[in-house]
Amino acid sequence: MNIQKAIIRLLMKLPDGALVRLSGGKPLAIDGRIMDARMQFLAAQGARGPSIVTLDPVAARAATSQGLALLDGEPRANVEIADLKIPGPAGPLDARLCRPHGVSGPLPGLVFFHFGGCVIGDLDTCHTFCTMIADIAGVAVLNVAYRLAPEHKFPAAGEDAVAAYKWAEANAASLGMVPGRIGVGGDSAGGYLSAHVAQETKREGFAAPAVQLLIYPVTDWAWKGGSMESCANVYPLPRDVMDWFGALYMNSPADANDPRLSPMKSPDLSGLAPAIIVTAGFDVLRDQGAAYAEKLKAAGVPVTYRCEDNLAHAFTAMTGILPAANAACERIARDVGATLRKTG
Repeated sequence: MNIQKAIIRLLMKLPDGALVRLSGGKPLAIDGRIMDARMQFLAAQGARGPSIVTLDPVAARAATSQGLALLDGEPRANVEIADLKIPGPAGPLDARLCRPHGVSGPLPGLVFFHFGGCVIGDLDTCHTFCTMIADIAGVAVLNVAYRLAPEHKFPAAGEDAVAAYKWAEANAASLGMVPGRIGVGGDSAGGYLSAHVAQETKREGFAAPAVQLLIYPVTDWAWKGGSMESCANVYPLPRDVMDWFGALYMNSPADANDPRLSPMKSPDLSGLAPAIIVTAGFDVLRDQGAAYAEKLKAAGVPVTYRCEDNLAHAFTAMTGILPAANAACERIARDVGATLRKTG
C-alpha cells in the first residue's frame, strides 16, 4: 500500500501536459468545463479497473476502502479524535467525534454522513475531511456510520441519520457542542441524508439544524438527462454505479418518488435550514444538486451554492493527491465555519 501510494504521488508531480498525454492525449471537456489534469489522470486510471458493479457489496466496500486510502490526505494533526457508540433505531451506530485540539468550551457542531450510495463507506471514508472541517471551521464534527444496503434497505439509512442528529442535539453538552448550533452535512448519499434530516425536522416538528451542508448530494434518485447523460462515463461515479446503488438501496423503483428518499420531490421546502450546496463539474449528480439549490432559493431558504467546475465526484476523499480537491475542501470548511458562527 505504501509503495502504491508513493508511486501515485510521484506521478501526480508530473506537469499538467504530461498527465493529460497519459490520460488520452487531450484535456477532458464536458459541458463547457475542462477537468483538472490530475483529476483526469486519476479518472483515466480508475476507468481501466473493474467496476464495483461487478462485485458483491461486501467486496465492493473492501475494494473502495483500499482505493480511497491511496488518494486521501492525512488527518489534521490539530484535532482530537474520540470513537463513540451512539444509539440508533435498530442498534448502536459507530461514530467518531473530531474537535479542535485544546478547546475546552462548547463549540458549534456538525453531524456528518459519508458518501457511498447507502451501500459502501464507513467512518474512514470521510475521516480526513471531517478533521479538516473541525480544524478550519473550528467546530465539533460527529462523523456517523449508518446502516448500509442491501442488508438494510430504504428507509434504514435515513432513520439512522435522523436518530443521530436528534441524539447529538439531546447530548450536546457531553459532545462539547452548543445546542441549537448543530448542523448536518454529508457528501453524495451523505448529502441526501442531510437534506432528509433537514426536511424531517419540519415534518416531525423537532429542532432544525443550524445548517445543511450538501456536497454533490443525491436529491432525486430518479433524475434523468443533463449531467446524468453527459457525465455518464466519468470516474468515479459513472451512471451504472449510481443505478447499482439505487437498485440495492431501494425496495422498488417506486421508492424514488418518496420525498424521504428524493428530497427534490418534497412539495414545500420553505422554512428549512440554511444550505451550503457544492457540486462537481464532472459528476452525474451535478445538475440535480444545482436544481435543488434553486428550488430551496425559490422557497426562501438562504443558499450558498458553488460548483467546483474542474473536479469530479468524491473529491472530498482525494485531498492527498489533488491540490484542487484540497483547496475545494478548505473552501467548504470555511463556509461551514462562517455559517455556524452566524447562528445562535
